[in-house]
Amino acid sequence: MHRRITVPGALAAACLLLAIPASAASHSPGAPGIGDPYYPDYGNGGYDVSHYDLRLKYQPATDELEGTATIEARTTQDLSSFDLDFLLDVSEVRVNGAKAAFTTSGQHELVVTPRTPLDKGTPVTVVVRYRGVPSTKSAYGFTTWHRTPDGAVAADEPEAAWWWFPSNDHPLDKATYDVSVAVPDGTQAISNGTLQSTSSKLGWTRYNWRQNKPQATYLATLALGKFDITTGTSEGGVPVVNAYSKDLGDNDGAARASVERTGELVDWLSGYFGPYPFASAGGYVPNTTTGYALETQTRVYYSPKQFANGSNASVVVHELAHQWYGDSVSLKGWKDIWINEGFARYAQWLWSEHEGEGTTQELADYVYASHPADDAFWTVKPGDPGPDNQFDAAVYDRGALAIQALRNAIGDDAFFAVLKGWPQRHAYGNASVADFQKYAEQVSGKPLAALFDTWLFQPSKPAAPAARAAALAPGRTAPARPESWRRIEATNDVHAR
Repeated sequence: MHRRITVPGALAAACLLLAIPASAASHSPGAPGIGDPYYPDYGNGGYDVSHYDLRLKYQPATDELEGTATIEARTTQDLSSFDLDFLLDVSEVRVNGAKAAFTTSGQHELVVTPRTPLDKGTPVTVVVRYRGVPSTKSAYGFTTWHRTPDGAVAADEPEAAWWWFPSNDHPLDKATYDVSVAVPDGTQAISNGTLQSTSSKLGWTRYNWRQNKPQATYLATLALGKFDITTGTSEGGVPVVNAYSKDLGDNDGAARASVERTGELVDWLSGYFGPYPFASAGGYVPNTTTGYALETQTRVYYSPKQFANGSNASVVVHELAHQWYGDSVSLKGWKDIWINEGFARYAQWLWSEHEGEGTTQELADYVYASHPADDAFWTVKPGDPGPDNQFDAAVYDRGALAIQALRNAIGDDAFFAVLKGWPQRHAYGNASVADFQKYAEQVSGKPLAALFDTWLFQPSKPAAPAARAAALAPGRTAPARPESWRRIEATNDVHAR
C-alpha cells in the first residue's frame, strides 16, 4: 500500500511520479486465501511453492518445536506482500536473502512484506525462523497437533501444517519436501517419503526424510516419539516402513496384524490402479486418543482405536487406495472430495469381493436398501457435499454407490480401464469431479452427465436401475448384510476430528 502524499504544484507532482518506478505501482498484496469456497482463508494467492526444506528440533518433555523453513517458490503476480499459513512464533523472515517485515492477521495468517516488491514470475526463496509449543496453539477452536505420552503427532485434514511449518496450505499448491528433525537420543522422528540418513551428536539424533514427489500440505506428517520400526519390501518391489508406538497396549497385536500387510495390499491395489506412484509405502500407529486414520502420503496415520475390535485390513486398503486417489491425483477444490473418498471406499468393496465377504454389487444393494428415500443420507451430494458434510458417511457410501452405477453403465472393460488410467492421466497433479466425468466419457465412449448428476448431485434417492428394481422392491426381503460390512462401516469415521 502506498501512502498518498500531496505536493503543491504540477511540477512537484510530476517529479514525484518520476521518483516512483512504474512497476512498483502495479504491485499488490497476494490474496489471503487461494479461492476455495469451502475454506476461503486456506492457502494463499500470488505464488506457487515448489519445495519445502524444514530443519526442526523438538523436545518431547516440553513440546517445544523450533525450526527454520526454507520455501522455494515462484510468484504468479506482481507482489507487494504475501501470506503464509502458520501459527507458531516467528523471529525472522528473509525473502531472497534480505530481511522482510512480517505481522500476523486473522486466525492463521503470517503476512510477509519483502524489502523490494516482487515481479510476476520471479523465483523466490523465503526463510522463516520460528519456535513455539504447538499444543498451546489453536485456530477456529481446534488443534491438529496431538500430544502423546512420549511426543506428538501432526496429522489431520483438511489442515495440519499450521502447527509445524509455514505453508501455502491448499492441495492446489503441491510441492516436494525435505524434513530434517533433531530429537533427543532414544526418540524417533518419522515423516513422509524415504529416510535419507540419521546422525547423532551431543545427545541428539537427527532424522532426514525426503518426499521427492509433489505432496499436498495436509498430507505432510510428523510423528515424534518412541517407536518400534519395521522395514521390508513388497513382492512388487515397493519399500515399506511401518512404525508402532511402544505403549499401544492391547491394540498392539491387531495394529501390527493389519498394518504389516501394507506391502501385500499395495501390490494388490496396483492391479487395479496401476503402478504404485511413490518411492515408499507404510504406516504408523502412535499412542493417540484420536479415532481417525489419514492417508498421509507414503506414511499413513492410524489411530489405535481403528484396531480396538481386532485387526482390520479394510481400513489399510482404504488409506492405501488414497495414495493413488487423493495423494498422487489430488482434488482441485475441497468440493471434489468424492474423488478421494468414493474411490477409497470402493477399494474396500473390491477387497471384500476378493476376500469372499460380499461382492461390490451385494454391498451396493445393501447400502441402497439400508437408506429409505426420506433418509437424510440422500440429501448429501457427494459431488459437492458442502464443508459441513465433507466427511459425511454419504460421501463414502453414496460415493461408492455412484462408482458401482458407473461400472454397471459402462461395463467392466471400460470401468477397469478408467480405474487404472485415471491415476496415470493426472499423476502428481490435481483434478475435479468434472474432469473425472470427462475422462470416463472419453474411455467409455458414452455420455455420462445424467448418471453423474443422479448419483452425485441430486439431493434425493436415485431410482433403482431396472435390472435391480425387482430384487429391491418394497415387500421383498432386504439384501443380506455382507460379511465385510462391519469392518467397512468401522471406517466411516476415519476422518472425523
